[in-house]
Amino acid sequence: MAPAHPIKIAILAMGGEGGGVLSDWIVDLAEHNGFIAQATSVPGVAQRTGATIYYVELFPAAQGANDEPAPVLALMPLPGDVDIVIASELMEAGRAVQRGLVTPDRTRLVCSTHRVYAIAERIALGDGRVDSASLLAHAQNAANRFVGFDMAEMAQQTGSVISAVLFGALASSGSLPFTRAQFEATIERGGIGVQASRAGFAAGFDGPRPVLPETAAAPVAARSARGRALLDRIASNHPQAAHALLIEGVRRLVDYQDYDYANLYLERIEQIGGAHRDDTLHAELARHLALWMSYEDTIRVADLKIRDVRLERVRDEVQPGDAVLGIHEYLHPRLQEICDTLPAHLGRWLLRAGGPRAVVERLTARGRVVQTNSVRGFLLLWLIAGLRRWRRGTLRYAVENERIEAWLNDVRKAPSVALAIEIVRSQRLIKGYGETHERGWRNFETIRSIWARMGREMAPAAVRELVEAALADEEGKRLGEVQRRFSAA
Repeated sequence: MAPAHPIKIAILAMGGEGGGVLSDWIVDLAEHNGFIAQATSVPGVAQRTGATIYYVELFPAAQGANDEPAPVLALMPLPGDVDIVIASELMEAGRAVQRGLVTPDRTRLVCSTHRVYAIAERIALGDGRVDSASLLAHAQNAANRFVGFDMAEMAQQTGSVISAVLFGALASSGSLPFTRAQFEATIERGGIGVQASRAGFAAGFDGPRPVLPETAAAPVAARSARGRALLDRIASNHPQAAHALLIEGVRRLVDYQDYDYANLYLERIEQIGGAHRDDTLHAELARHLALWMSYEDTIRVADLKIRDVRLERVRDEVQPGDAVLGIHEYLHPRLQEICDTLPAHLGRWLLRAGGPRAVVERLTARGRVVQTNSVRGFLLLWLIAGLRRWRRGTLRYAVENERIEAWLNDVRKAPSVALAIEIVRSQRLIKGYGETHERGWRNFETIRSIWARMGREMAPAAVRELVEAALADEEGKRLGEVQRRFSAA
């Protein structure tokens, strides 16, 4: 028997994900199979630029013709009154739950479980990511029936877009009174990108492949004698609990600089291990020291921008087809970054010199656009990246090396393991480059001055509170409040 009420469908998607196409497919599917359909959309920027709610209502045409008066279809979804919610990403599903569009008494939720981080998550000074496991649990608990897996990965594997995979998952969920053949005929009628869309639809309809039981991880192998020596050093001189982080740290620093730099990394950790023997401290130091020693300078940024893996990732994301793809970088190096890249004595001289400094500042007052995949742009970045062999002679290396040694000395002299761990973790304030790095360093120095003044009276929880306050806002208001409280104590 035909339903007495419309079938109500809300689609939450971001720009470029095909939410409009998915909405059009559902309307076309309904209208070619005996239903009246109405669709509206409301764009918004509540989470990320381009986030949009598409709303579709379907009503059987035969019942509509017999009803007096004719059915009136709504323009917007109402909390507690939606039958199907389709979300292109896990946070979009969370938004639907938060708005009350997903309810356990009636709503079927079809969503991709991958994450595209929200603006608020990305701009957080610390780790601002919402816990995906918590989001997923809320979505599953809120829905009458939940259909979810990584549909973005399936779209990439099939050379399709996520809307096609979502359409397939919707078809297999049994939420609509249409057959698979009717769904597929809708894609055929679209006439654009049919083959790729059919492949994405099939992947979504069949769902994820079963995950095989995990086997024991293969041992890490080195491709050179020096690499094997580093792995042997980790195995011999460091606790098992820190091995995974140490291996990743060594890999990162060999890639960043060379084998000697990775040896310096292990040597520094071993010196701390002699002062404080604790597995947690060892693991935390392995992580944070590797991050600090691979600080982002102009050499590193240029190197990362011209790597094959980055260019391939851009092509995969854009999928230009036969079109010409151009990658344009906006670069605006300041005087400080230029001086940092120069030999240490020359960089210090330029920072002090009045006339030459003014000339360089005028020349760098405006940024420039560099096309990475043009010959000229690639060569420019390649030459800057090639300065890596001289990095140890740069001003930035001298400054960072001095700062790292002072930080390690503080860790070494900490009166307790708990305080040493918090001092190590304070490194998370130092990240990025340019103004971001300068702000983080100022906050780090402020906190360091407090623990230097308080000495043995400094509680580990106090350092943790200061660091969290520094990460609370860019203006430093929260840190200022906590600092004044410590000064008054």
